[in-house]
Amino acid sequence: MNFTSIQNIDFLDKWVKQALKIKKKPLKNKKLGKNKTLVMLFFNSSLRTRLSTQKAAINLGMNVMVMNFGSEGWTLEYEDGAIMNQGASEHIKEAAAVVSQYADIIAIRAFAGLTDKEKDNAETVLSGFLKHATVPIVNMESATGHPLQSLADAITMAEHKTQHRPKVVLTWAPHPRALPQAVPNSFVEMMQLQDADFVITHPEGYELNPKITKDSKIEYDQDKAFENADFIYAKNWSNYKEYGQITNSDPNWTVTADKMKLTNNAKFMHCLPVRRNVIVTDEVIDSENSIVIEQANNRTYAAQVVLQKILKNGK
Repeated sequence: MNFTSIQNIDFLDKWVKQALKIKKKPLKNKKLGKNKTLVMLFFNSSLRTRLSTQKAAINLGMNVMVMNFGSEGWTLEYEDGAIMNQGASEHIKEAAAVVSQYADIIAIRAFAGLTDKEKDNAETVLSGFLKHATVPIVNMESATGHPLQSLADAITMAEHKTQHRPKVVLTWAPHPRALPQAVPNSFVEMMQLQDADFVITHPEGYELNPKITKDSKIEYDQDKAFENADFIYAKNWSNYKEYGQITNSDPNWTVTADKMKLTNNAKFMHCLPVRRNVIVTDEVIDSENSIVIEQANNRTYAAQVVLQKILKNGK
C-alpha cells in the first residue's frame, strides 16, 4: 500500500473519523510499529511535515531515520539508460533498492522545479522511488500534490463542521516567490470528495491544471466568492499556463478583515508557512477565526492514520 495521492483514499469520511479517533488516544497503537523503521527523505525544506510525520511514527512505536538529500545525499539520476558522465553520482535504481533494505516505509518530499511542466507532472522523484523501491512509499509533498496536508485540512474542517452544507473557498493570494501547485491541487481533489459548495477564486489566467480542477466552480471575483463562505483557504501558486511564472502580484488579493466580513463568520485556513500581510493580514491570521495552528497540529494525525493503515496492511 502506497500513499501518494488523495486518490488513494477510498472513503475520506472514514479516514477522517479514524484520524479523529487517533487524536483522542495517539499512543493506543504504540506496539504496531515495533521494530519497524520509517526512512524520511527530504529533497526540500520542511518544518510541519517533517516533525508531524516523525511524531506520528514515534506514536506508533516506529524507529525513524531522516536524510536531507540536498546536503547529505548523492545527486541522483532518474533516466533509464543514462550515460552518467555528468553531475549525477548514483542512479535511482540502486538508491531506491538500497534505502528499501533499511526501511519498512519510505516517505519522500520533493518539490516541483517549476521550470519544466512535463517533468514536474511526471513526478520524476516520486515515480522513481515508486518504480524501484520494494517497500511502501508515502508522499510528504511532491511536484504536483500534498495529500498529507489536504487530509489534515479535511480533519480540521470536520472539527469545525457546520450544521448546513458548508461553503468552502480556495483563494489565490499574492506571494513574492514562485510557488508550486501541490497544496492547492490536493486541496481541490480532497474537496471534490466532500459534500460542500466549493469555489476556487483567483485572477484570470491563474487556473490550475484543468485535469485536476475538472468541473469545480471557478470565480474570478474574489469578493463574490467570499460571500457567505464558511471556510476560507488561502494559498498562492505560480502560473500554470505560463509555467512557474509570477504574472500577477496584485495586493488586492490579500485576505483582509474587510473581505472576511463578506463571509458567514468563516474560519481562516492556510497550510503554513505564511507571508503575513502579503497572503493574509495580521488581523485575520491572529483572529479567533484563524485555525491555522489547529491545521498544523492535525498534520500529525493525518500522517498517523496513513502510517497505521500501511502497517496494518503489511501484517
